[in-house]
Amino acid sequence: MSEKYKEQAVVLSQEQIAGQIFSMWLQTERIAAAAAPGQFISVYSNDSGRMLPRPISICETDKEKNALRIVYRVAGKGTEEFSRCVPGDHLDILGPLGNGFPLERCPRGKKAFLIGGGIGIPPMVQLSKEIEGEVQAVVGYRDELFLTEELKKNGALYVATEDGSAGTKGNVLDCIRENGLSADVIYACGPTPMLRAIKSYAAENGIECWISMEERMACGIGACLACVCKSKEVDDHSRVHNKRICKEGPVFLAGDVEL
Repeated sequence: MSEKYKEQAVVLSQEQIAGQIFSMWLQTERIAAAAAPGQFISVYSNDSGRMLPRPISICETDKEKNALRIVYRVAGKGTEEFSRCVPGDHLDILGPLGNGFPLERCPRGKKAFLIGGGIGIPPMVQLSKEIEGEVQAVVGYRDELFLTEELKKNGALYVATEDGSAGTKGNVLDCIRENGLSADVIYACGPTPMLRAIKSYAAENGIECWISMEERMACGIGACLACVCKSKEVDDHSRVHNKRICKEGPVFLAGDVEL
C-alpha cells in the first residue's frame, strides 16, 4: 500500500456524463502521483454538519499534471454537494487509500477480463491503461452508457445492458458467453451479486479472479471496523475471520473472502 496524504484539492473540471453520474478532475499535490489502479480517495464535505468522508474510486490519473479523475453517482447529500462543485472550488481529500489491482498477474502475453458493473466501471479505466496483457473490458449497465470511449482506447470493449438497449441483453456473464470470450485472469468491481456470480464463474473455469468490493465506509483507514467482510483467514487487527475492505481491500483474491 502506498503512503497516504490529506490535501486540499482544486476542482479542475466537472461534467454530468449520464443520469446522476458525474465526472470530476481534481488537481492534487501528491495523491495522483502515488495512486495505483483500484485505489480510492475519501472526499470530505465542506458542510461541517457532514463529518464522514465519502469513499470514491479513482477512475483515472494524469501523473504528469498530478491530477486525478473521479466518476461517481449522486446517492445522497454528500455526493449531491460534490456535483455542484465548479472549477476553482476546493475539496479536502485523503488518499490514495486501499490496495489496488495486482497488475503483475496479467503480464504481456496473457489475457484479462476487466469486468465492471454500474459505478464499479470507473476503476477499470486506469487499469485498462496500465495493464500489460490483452485487455477485454466487459461492462454492465442498467440502460445508459458511460466511459465506453475511454475503455475502447485501451482494448476490446463488450457491453451488456439489462434492457437490451446496447450490446448483450442481460449481465456481464451473459455477454462473455454470447461472445465466446476467455481470459487468464479476471479483475472485477461492482455490486455484490455480480461479484458473487463472477467468483463462481472463475472457480468453475479455473480462472484467477481479483474482486474490488463496494461497501459503505466510515473512517476509510481501517480504524473503525465499519466495512468488514468475512474472510478465510483470521485478521491480525480484529482476531476474527474479518477483513477491512478499506484497509486490506478493496481488492481481494476472490477465494479469500466470502460474498
